[in-house]
This record gives sequence, C-alpha cells and structure tokens, in this order.
Amino acid sequence: MQFHIETMTCGGCVRSVTKVIQSVDPTAEVAADPATRKVDVTSTAPREKLAAVLADAGFAPA
Repeated sequence: MQFHIETMTCGGCVRSVTKVIQSVDPTAEVAADPATRKVDVTSTAPREKLAAVLADAGFAPA
C-alpha cells in the first residue's frame, strides 16, 4: 500500500514514519521518499489502522 504524506520532508521524518508504522506491525517493510513524500508499505496491518497511527503522530496521509 502507498501513502502520500505532505509533512514528511526529511530523513528524520522518514525515521519517525517508519517507527510509527512498525509500532503497529514490527515486520512491516517501509520505503519512504521525502522528496516525493511517498511511503510504500508492505504490511498485514489494515490500511485504516496505519493511517490512523500516522495521523496521531502528525503525519496524516493525504
């Protein structure tokens, strides 16, 4: 699944986004690109759950 996160602008944001996603699914594979603000996630967790925890952390997907 893919998310577009406007507020993800640097490497620190990428680390935070990855940590938040892996707090729900520790085995999730996360590939994030701050230049395009896109995050590709391979996870068994529901998309809605990941979107909710990202929003709670200040990285609401667009």
